[in-house]
Amino acid sequence: MAKTRGETAGSKGGGKTASGGKSAAGNKAAAMKNFEERLERLEVLGEQIRKTDIPLDEALKAFEEGIKLARTLEKDLEKIDSRIELLMNSAEAPGEDSPELDLFEGAV
Repeated sequence: MAKTRGETAGSKGGGKTASGGKSAAGNKAAAMKNFEERLERLEVLGEQIRKTDIPLDEALKAFEEGIKLARTLEKDLEKIDSRIELLMNSAEAPGEDSPELDLFEGAV
């Protein structure tokens, strides 16, 4: 199971590195892709655990991997939430501090 995940992440990650002209944008895109891949992996693990014919040992390994993935995804979501809050707060600040609109009201 882990080999398949490593091969998938390695093959897709290699393509991103080869095109690497825009490092900041490329890193963000790669991070989002990595997040999506980990989320898909978590969904697959959940499906595997729900199967009734899976051996207990494999189910336990899948569960452990799923818990680790869920924790890292939760941390990533917290980072994303913090960035969104920062962007939203910084977007509101200029609107509150800028009375430039009053300059245009007297012109008409």
